[in-house]
Amino acid sequence: MTISNYEYEGSELTLFAAATNWKNYWSRQIRPYIADSTIEVGAGLGSNTALLADRGKHWICLEPDERMASSIRGSIETGGLPKHCHVIVGTLDSLNPEVQADTILYIDVMEHIADDRREMATAAARLRPGGHLIVLSPAHQWLFSPFDEAIGHHRRYTKASLLALTPPDLVPVEVRYLDSFGLIASAANRWFLSASMPNSKQIRFWDNVLVRISRATDPLVGFSVGKTVFGVWRRQ
Repeated sequence: MTISNYEYEGSELTLFAAATNWKNYWSRQIRPYIADSTIEVGAGLGSNTALLADRGKHWICLEPDERMASSIRGSIETGGLPKHCHVIVGTLDSLNPEVQADTILYIDVMEHIADDRREMATAAARLRPGGHLIVLSPAHQWLFSPFDEAIGHHRRYTKASLLALTPPDLVPVEVRYLDSFGLIASAANRWFLSASMPNSKQIRFWDNVLVRISRATDPLVGFSVGKTVFGVWRRQ
Protein backbone atom coordinates (compact mmCIF):
# COMPACT_ATOMS: atom_id res chain seq x y z
CA MET A 1 0.00 0.00 0.00
CA THR A 2 1.41 3.41 -0.97
CA ILE A 3 0.56 6.77 0.48
CA SER A 4 -1.02 7.89 -2.78
CA ASN A 5 -3.83 5.32 -2.50
CA TYR A 6 -4.13 5.04 1.27
CA GLU A 7 -7.69 5.17 2.58
CA TYR A 8 -8.44 5.01 6.29
CA GLU A 9 -10.53 1.91 6.98
CA GLY A 10 -12.22 3.13 10.17
CA SER A 11 -15.57 4.88 10.30
CA GLU A 12 -15.60 6.09 13.89
CA LEU A 13 -14.15 9.58 13.47
CA THR A 14 -17.45 11.29 12.69
CA LEU A 15 -19.24 9.33 15.42
CA PHE A 16 -16.75 10.32 18.12
CA ALA A 17 -16.45 13.92 16.93
CA ALA A 18 -19.47 14.75 19.09
CA ALA A 19 -17.78 13.46 22.28
CA THR A 20 -16.98 16.99 23.44
CA ASN A 21 -16.57 16.22 27.16
CA TRP A 22 -14.03 13.52 26.41
CA LYS A 23 -12.12 15.67 23.97
CA ASN A 24 -12.00 18.56 26.43
CA TYR A 25 -10.79 16.18 29.16
CA TRP A 26 -7.85 14.62 27.34
CA SER A 27 -6.90 17.85 25.58
CA ARG A 28 -6.34 19.48 28.98
CA GLN A 29 -3.78 16.79 29.73
CA ILE A 30 -1.97 17.47 26.48
CA ARG A 31 -2.05 21.24 26.09
CA PRO A 32 0.75 22.05 28.61
CA TYR A 33 3.23 20.08 26.49
CA ILE A 34 2.49 21.76 23.15
CA ALA A 35 5.12 24.27 22.03
CA ASP A 36 5.65 26.48 18.99
CA SER A 37 6.12 23.84 16.29
CA THR A 38 3.92 20.72 16.22
CA ILE A 39 3.52 17.69 13.96
CA GLU A 40 0.17 15.96 14.40
CA VAL A 41 0.53 12.46 12.96
CA GLY A 42 -2.71 11.04 11.59
CA ALA A 43 -4.67 14.28 11.88
CA GLY A 44 -7.83 12.66 10.48
CA LEU A 45 -10.61 15.18 9.92
CA GLY A 46 -8.89 17.87 12.00
CA SER A 47 -11.25 17.70 14.99
CA ASN A 48 -8.34 17.26 17.41
CA THR A 49 -6.39 19.99 15.64
CA ALA A 50 -9.21 22.40 16.43
CA LEU A 51 -8.81 21.69 20.15
CA LEU A 52 -5.05 22.15 20.33
CA ALA A 53 -3.62 24.21 17.47
CA ASP A 54 -4.10 27.57 19.19
CA ARG A 55 -1.15 26.61 21.42
CA GLY A 56 1.40 26.70 18.63
CA LYS A 57 2.76 28.94 15.89
CA HIS A 58 3.40 26.31 13.22
CA TRP A 59 1.26 23.18 12.98
CA ILE A 60 1.67 20.34 10.47
CA CYS A 61 -1.40 18.15 9.98
CA LEU A 62 0.14 14.94 8.68
CA GLU A 63 -2.55 12.69 7.19
CA PRO A 64 -2.04 9.83 4.71
CA ASP A 65 -5.68 9.72 3.54
CA GLU A 66 -6.11 12.33 0.80
CA ARG A 67 -9.86 12.66 1.42
CA MET A 68 -9.32 13.53 5.06
CA ALA A 69 -6.42 15.82 4.24
CA SER A 70 -8.71 17.65 1.82
CA SER A 71 -11.27 18.11 4.58
CA ILE A 72 -8.62 19.70 6.81
CA ARG A 73 -7.57 22.03 3.99
CA GLY A 74 -11.16 23.14 3.65
CA SER A 75 -11.38 23.89 7.37
CA ILE A 76 -8.24 26.02 7.19
CA GLU A 77 -9.52 27.91 4.14
CA THR A 78 -12.88 28.66 5.77
CA GLY A 79 -11.40 29.70 9.13
CA GLY A 80 -12.40 26.60 11.05
CA LEU A 81 -8.72 25.96 11.79
CA PRO A 82 -5.93 28.52 12.35
CA LYS A 83 -3.99 29.78 9.36
CA HIS A 84 -0.73 28.53 10.86
CA CYS A 85 -1.95 24.95 10.21
CA HIS A 86 -0.57 23.23 7.12
CA VAL A 87 -1.63 19.91 5.61
CA ILE A 88 0.80 17.31 4.27
CA VAL A 89 -0.44 14.05 2.79
CA GLY A 90 1.81 11.32 4.12
CA THR A 91 3.60 9.92 7.15
CA LEU A 92 6.71 10.91 9.09
CA ASP A 93 8.81 8.92 6.62
CA SER A 94 7.55 11.05 3.74
CA LEU A 95 8.49 14.36 5.37
CA ASN A 96 11.65 16.22 4.40
CA PRO A 97 14.38 14.86 6.74
CA GLU A 98 15.17 18.40 7.83
CA VAL A 99 11.69 18.97 9.30
CA GLN A 100 11.90 19.04 13.10
CA ALA A 101 9.31 19.88 15.73
CA ASP A 102 8.94 20.82 19.39
CA THR A 103 5.93 18.52 19.78
CA ILE A 104 4.80 15.38 17.96
CA LEU A 105 1.28 14.09 18.60
CA TYR A 106 -0.31 10.67 18.16
CA ILE A 107 -3.96 11.02 19.19
CA ASP A 108 -5.62 7.62 18.76
CA VAL A 109 -3.10 6.80 16.05
CA MET A 110 -0.23 4.66 17.39
CA GLU A 111 -2.51 1.61 17.73
CA HIS A 112 -3.13 1.78 13.95
CA ILE A 113 0.59 1.52 13.12
CA ALA A 114 1.93 -1.99 12.58
CA ASP A 115 5.54 -1.26 13.60
CA ASP A 116 4.96 1.03 16.57
CA ARG A 117 8.50 0.66 17.91
CA ARG A 118 9.99 1.92 14.67
CA GLU A 119 7.43 4.74 14.57
CA MET A 120 8.44 5.89 18.06
CA ALA A 121 12.11 5.92 17.04
CA THR A 122 11.29 7.86 13.87
CA ALA A 123 9.31 10.42 15.90
CA ALA A 124 12.14 10.78 18.42
CA ALA A 125 14.55 11.64 15.61
CA ARG A 126 12.17 14.40 14.46
CA LEU A 127 12.05 16.10 17.87
CA ARG A 128 14.20 19.06 18.80
CA PRO A 129 16.09 18.81 22.11
CA GLY A 130 13.64 19.39 24.95
CA GLY A 131 10.68 18.60 22.69
CA HIS A 132 7.85 16.27 23.64
CA LEU A 133 6.34 13.16 22.06
CA ILE A 134 2.71 12.59 23.12
CA VAL A 135 0.68 9.40 22.67
CA LEU A 136 -3.00 8.88 23.52
CA SER A 137 -4.25 5.35 22.81
CA PRO A 138 -6.84 2.77 23.91
CA ALA A 139 -5.75 0.74 26.94
CA HIS A 140 -5.64 -2.96 27.86
CA GLN A 141 -5.34 -5.75 25.31
CA TRP A 142 -7.96 -7.78 27.20
CA LEU A 143 -10.46 -5.15 26.03
CA PHE A 144 -9.62 -5.74 22.37
CA SER A 145 -13.01 -6.16 20.71
CA PRO A 146 -14.68 -6.42 17.30
CA PHE A 147 -14.82 -2.61 17.43
CA ASP A 148 -11.01 -2.41 17.59
CA GLU A 149 -10.68 -4.85 14.72
CA ALA A 150 -13.29 -3.02 12.64
CA ILE A 151 -11.43 0.29 12.78
CA GLY A 152 -7.97 -1.13 12.10
CA HIS A 153 -6.38 -1.36 15.53
CA HIS A 154 -3.35 -3.65 15.80
CA ARG A 155 -3.33 -3.58 19.59
CA ARG A 156 -4.25 -1.79 22.80
CA TYR A 157 -1.65 -0.66 25.34
CA THR A 158 -0.87 -0.80 29.02
CA LYS A 159 1.41 1.70 30.72
CA ALA A 160 4.11 -0.96 30.71
CA SER A 161 3.78 -1.86 27.03
CA LEU A 162 3.78 1.80 26.06
CA LEU A 163 6.86 2.52 28.15
CA ALA A 164 8.56 -0.49 26.58
CA LEU A 165 8.55 1.40 23.26
CA THR A 166 10.69 4.25 24.67
CA PRO A 167 13.59 5.05 22.29
CA PRO A 168 17.05 5.56 23.84
CA ASP A 169 17.03 9.33 23.27
CA LEU A 170 13.64 9.93 24.94
CA VAL A 171 12.88 10.19 28.65
CA PRO A 172 9.38 9.38 29.97
CA VAL A 173 7.74 12.38 31.62
CA GLU A 174 4.43 10.80 32.59
CA VAL A 175 2.33 7.78 31.65
CA ARG A 176 -1.15 7.49 33.11
CA TYR A 177 -4.59 6.04 32.53
CA LEU A 178 -7.67 8.16 31.84
CA ASP A 179 -11.42 7.46 31.98
CA SER A 180 -11.80 5.01 34.86
CA PHE A 181 -15.58 4.75 34.48
CA GLY A 182 -15.29 4.41 30.72
CA LEU A 183 -13.35 1.25 31.47
CA ILE A 184 -16.58 -0.27 32.81
CA ALA A 185 -18.44 0.52 29.59
CA SER A 186 -15.63 -0.91 27.46
CA ALA A 187 -15.55 -4.07 29.54
CA ALA A 188 -19.32 -4.47 29.16
CA ASN A 189 -19.02 -4.16 25.40
CA ARG A 190 -16.18 -6.66 25.32
CA TRP A 191 -17.86 -9.29 27.48
CA PHE A 192 -21.56 -8.90 26.77
CA LEU A 193 -22.23 -6.94 23.60
CA SER A 194 -19.19 -7.50 21.38
CA ALA A 195 -20.48 -4.70 19.17
CA SER A 196 -18.35 -3.77 16.17
CA MET A 197 -19.37 -0.12 16.54
CA PRO A 198 -21.09 1.79 19.36
CA ASN A 199 -24.20 3.70 18.41
CA SER A 200 -24.73 7.44 18.91
CA LYS A 201 -26.88 6.88 22.01
CA GLN A 202 -24.09 4.91 23.69
CA ILE A 203 -21.55 7.57 22.77
CA ARG A 204 -23.74 10.30 24.28
CA PHE A 205 -24.20 8.37 27.53
CA TRP A 206 -20.50 7.70 27.84
CA ASP A 207 -19.55 11.28 27.02
CA ASN A 208 -22.23 13.06 29.07
CA VAL A 209 -22.25 10.76 32.10
CA LEU A 210 -19.24 8.44 32.39
CA VAL A 211 -16.59 10.92 31.26
CA ARG A 212 -17.84 13.51 33.74
CA ILE A 213 -17.62 10.95 36.54
CA SER A 214 -14.15 9.89 35.40
CA ARG A 215 -12.88 13.46 35.53
CA ALA A 216 -13.64 13.42 39.26
CA THR A 217 -12.55 9.86 40.04
CA ASP A 218 -9.37 9.58 37.96
CA PRO A 219 -7.33 11.82 40.29
CA LEU A 220 -8.77 10.01 43.32
CA VAL A 221 -7.42 6.68 42.10
CA GLY A 222 -4.12 8.22 41.04
CA PHE A 223 -4.82 7.75 37.31
CA SER A 224 -4.15 4.06 37.90
CA VAL A 225 -7.11 2.67 35.93
CA GLY A 226 -8.88 3.68 32.73
CA LYS A 227 -9.78 2.70 29.19
CA THR A 228 -7.24 5.11 27.67
CA VAL A 229 -3.50 5.40 28.27
CA PHE A 230 -1.69 8.73 27.92
CA GLY A 231 2.07 9.03 27.63
CA VAL A 232 4.53 11.92 27.34
CA TRP A 233 8.27 11.69 26.56
CA ARG A 234 10.95 14.41 26.37
CA ARG A 235 13.85 14.49 23.94
CA GLN A 236 17.15 14.77 25.79
